[in-house]
Amino acid sequence: MKYRLLNKEEIEKCLDILSITYPTPMCGLDYNTPFELMLSLILAAQCTDERVNKIRPMLTNKYPTPEAVSKLTKKEVYEIIKSCSFPNNKSSHILEASKMLVEKYNSTVPNTMKDLTTLPGIGRKSANIILLECFGIVEGIAVDTHVTRITKKLGLTNNTEQLKIEKDLMKRIPKDKWEVINHTIVEHGKKICIARKPKCTECPLTVICREYKKTHQS
Repeated sequence: MKYRLLNKEEIEKCLDILSITYPTPMCGLDYNTPFELMLSLILAAQCTDERVNKIRPMLTNKYPTPEAVSKLTKKEVYEIIKSCSFPNNKSSHILEASKMLVEKYNSTVPNTMKDLTTLPGIGRKSANIILLECFGIVEGIAVDTHVTRITKKLGLTNNTEQLKIEKDLMKRIPKDKWEVINHTIVEHGKKICIARKPKCTECPLTVICREYKKTHQS
């Protein structure tokens, strides 16, 4: 279903409500180094932050560098991360990305979108997060499952493809808000706009939410 998109004033109201409701938004993934964040993002595909925050240290506490991880076998990585979703694919990505860091990037996580997205398991969403969190670079807006779902419900986009959603958001949201929009929407998705059972009666965004208006006021 397509909704009428929010106008400029409604977008400003939406952003104001989000900033008041979630004044200190933070990345939900624990990390100390860019490499740890990269690994966490590979593990995070269709896996909760809470689970990733338990699994990733099991790998990096023993193998803290790209060099150390790159010397492991796929079976060894698999045994460490097997409690996450899709451990077979993620084991391959972790090994391949670590080897690429060693061989191509001097064992350092790169700081450009072009280079980051060459790493196995790292797409534009993850690259946006690494650039912002580790290097303070705001190049775009990280579009994950929460952002995909909630921005459409609100009326910020009518697209369903992540790249198209990101383009819509970058066009319609002021650039000085880009660095917080992902974290605030993710928090909103975890606490109130829960996928299976949204808490609409507790939601401060019902005054503008297109889906709420459609389902509750029609």
